[in-house]
Amino acid sequence: MTKSAIIVFVKNPELGKVKTRLAASIGDEDALEVYNQLLLRTREVLSGISHDKFIFYSNFIDHKDLWDETQFNKRIQEGDGLGEKMLNAFKSVFDMGYERVCIIGSDCFDLNGVTIDEGINALQNDDFVIGPAMDGGYYLLGMNQFFPQVFENKTYSTNSVCQEALAEIHGLGKTCYKLVTLSDIDTVDDLYRVGLLKNS
Repeated sequence: MTKSAIIVFVKNPELGKVKTRLAASIGDEDALEVYNQLLLRTREVLSGISHDKFIFYSNFIDHKDLWDETQFNKRIQEGDGLGEKMLNAFKSVFDMGYERVCIIGSDCFDLNGVTIDEGINALQNDDFVIGPAMDGGYYLLGMNQFFPQVFENKTYSTNSVCQEALAEIHGLGKTCYKLVTLSDIDTVDDLYRVGLLKNS
């Protein structure tokens, strides 16, 4: 076991249940294909880093999917909302004895292994690390001990998520390292930008 771990939140790739905002523009089948491409991209990025890796599925553990069980520990997200699910995931990983833990999703096509390593390494000096997203959320959040307060009483899927987290961290009197701001894949324009859709 290394001293650091990466939590990856993923949705089970099922038709009509992923990238629903995009699906309104491109249809459920194309949205599912986009999500599968994002999962492949995330796996590619993670394959090059040495930290222990945990895949937390939305609904069920798939033992025969793209996440090789020799490289990825598989778990289920537990809780009623995103905040509670992240809180429980962090707690379970810290309870295993890890000293630095970060969480990412699978929607940030621009995220790379260098940035993830930068985030993990920052936790040797700072209490928290955050990767702001262009839409006001965050694509990465990490801490070097368990602080459940950053997940409690928060409103997700809004443009103030990152600022609320930073305010909570400041209120705790803790330090936070900020990574580069990146863009999640939320709109058709985002797909064109990263090449997941081509202009006809």
